[in-house]
Amino acid sequence: MAGETGKTIQTDIPARMDRLPWSRFHLTILIALGVTWILDGLEVTLKGAVSSVLQEPESLGFSSTQIGMIASFYITGAVIGALLFGYLTDRFGRRMFFFITLAVYLVGALATAFSWNLWSFVAFRFITGLGIGGEYAAINSTIDEMMPARVRGQVALGVNGSYWIGAALGALSTIVLLNPDFFPVDLGWRLGFGIGAVLGGIILFMRRHLPESPRWLATHDRMDEAEKITAEIEERTKEQSGEALAEVPDEEKIEIRPQKYFSLLQIMKAMFSTHRKRALLGLVLMGSQAFLYNAIFFTYALVLSNFFDVPSKNTGLYLVPFAVGNFLGVIVLGRLFDTIGRRTMISLTYGLSAIILMVTGFLFAQGVLSAVTLTALWSVIFFFASAAASSAYLTVSEVFPLETRALAIAIFYSIGTAAGGIVSPWIFGMLIDTGSAWNVFYGYLFAGALMLVAAITEAVIGIDAEQKSLEEVADPISAESAG
Repeated sequence: MAGETGKTIQTDIPARMDRLPWSRFHLTILIALGVTWILDGLEVTLKGAVSSVLQEPESLGFSSTQIGMIASFYITGAVIGALLFGYLTDRFGRRMFFFITLAVYLVGALATAFSWNLWSFVAFRFITGLGIGGEYAAINSTIDEMMPARVRGQVALGVNGSYWIGAALGALSTIVLLNPDFFPVDLGWRLGFGIGAVLGGIILFMRRHLPESPRWLATHDRMDEAEKITAEIEERTKEQSGEALAEVPDEEKIEIRPQKYFSLLQIMKAMFSTHRKRALLGLVLMGSQAFLYNAIFFTYALVLSNFFDVPSKNTGLYLVPFAVGNFLGVIVLGRLFDTIGRRTMISLTYGLSAIILMVTGFLFAQGVLSAVTLTALWSVIFFFASAAASSAYLTVSEVFPLETRALAIAIFYSIGTAAGGIVSPWIFGMLIDTGSAWNVFYGYLFAGALMLVAAITEAVIGIDAEQKSLEEVADPISAESAG
């Protein structure tokens, strides 16, 4: 059952948050939350780069199939973590889980450095996944609720895209960490995981001054706290930007009936009954990009080693242009999601990445590509695919009612990732083990087809959410109660 329902009240908090000028306050949120993705990119990239090292007898001696299985368990942990922490984030607030999810993630990452066999490695990667899944829910919901509507799209894409800064750093670190001239085969990769986890502790310190979301407080019957935090944010923003804040017109105020908490039945009804078309859209967008990314990213080192005889110590170098392409994609294209619009840009980025992937897969099967040209084409593919993938997270976080935001991110991340991400690294690991480039091509072809389906789905039922307040995109459950 739902929590005790309060009286209907009128609030201007959403409009006040949306009309704020950009300031150091917003930049602080961006850094404190986005740095997590940088470290995640560093750590996951290191895992991808060390795949071939982990296969060597001097290390842990894993097979390609086992490497794919490890990636699948990591993603399984992320799915479970997203669901668990997503529900708790909506129930108890955003701020608390900034710390809990990051702590779980860091414990798993540090423990990975001390893995001694397949199942210890699997267990520690699973724990790491639990934390990162929770981070997706807490961070994306907060970014949406704290950023002004006019820049919400490009900021959300930029935060998710910062993952690739870490990916590039992780790839470059392998030049030293995976070079046997510097470290023994079984030591370098352990140092990488350990150093990344220790550095991640700094983020816990950075997050201590981040406030709770005023929007969340208002809908959960904590209006006094919401007003106090909003006023503090306004004062900080005026001082930092030097700009006066305009008064909020009466027509931009909304009526809500706050509740201390919202039942799971209310949340599920909002997502899968009231907004069933949006639920289908979120599922398709999340599932297709998850299959594409997890299939290629977790096995790229295996492709380079098995088909192009690239030494394991050098595979990380090939990820640098791949990571640069991903990061440039969200930076260059991000602003267009707020100007040209969500529907056009999401359809375009999904469609272009699908077509280029299919062509690349065919050229790979024909044997006309080298390790360098394949990497160059991957970089072009993911220039568009990175913006597409980040827009999937943006979509599921902004098209559902505020009270469901973190859990909506978690559910669609989990369903999409489970459907498209858990099995894909395993499947591609087995396809690579066959030694047939054509078999790998068929996997690429299927991934491209999924992305095309997503592009068409967005074009037909996508939501034009650009530069609109979250409450305009989807009425809060508390606003419906008031109505």
